[in-house]
Amino acid sequence: MKLIVGLGNPGEQYKLTRHNIGFIFIDEYLKKNNITDIREKFKSLFVQTNHKRDKVFYQKPITFMNLSGEAIDETVRFFKIDPKTELFVIYDDMDMPFGKLKIKQNGSAGGHNGIKSIISHVGNEFVRIKFGIGKPKMKEEILSFVLGKFSPEEKEIVKNSREKIFSLIDDIKDDMTISRLMNKYNTK
Repeated sequence: MKLIVGLGNPGEQYKLTRHNIGFIFIDEYLKKNNITDIREKFKSLFVQTNHKRDKVFYQKPITFMNLSGEAIDETVRFFKIDPKTELFVIYDDMDMPFGKLKIKQNGSAGGHNGIKSIISHVGNEFVRIKFGIGKPKMKEEILSFVLGKFSPEEKEIVKNSREKIFSLIDDIKDDMTISRLMNKYNTK
């Protein structure tokens, strides 16, 4: 089994914001692959698919970012998912340049409230798929920055990053090991 989660906030006002990059990539992947049987389940928008002999779940928690762990925990418990090897979370990271992709097997929340929530519910060991969104110049601007819309240049980078994210999701589905995923997708 694989559970692939995109983090974000529900609602139109957050739809194309930096903080919703996880939602954006999940939505675009599902659309590209004509996966439409999305249901409201586990405090999420949720879809179950099959790939070869595995079940693959896609989840977008609709609890708001700070409570994402509640939704993910329900899914992990219900399907008896092993977070260490079967939970993959796509989210925004301010500590990386815009568009940089990095996969990590564990680590701290790095100040990300969605990741803090997941750690508090399922533990620290799950696969993180970080997409860099850069930082605002002033610390006081963090909230408006992460909840802000993409600049035209950023939109172009997101558009150009889709195929790499889609390839990564396909590799996850095909059981590529986490170390091989990191070797393939983590760039200097």
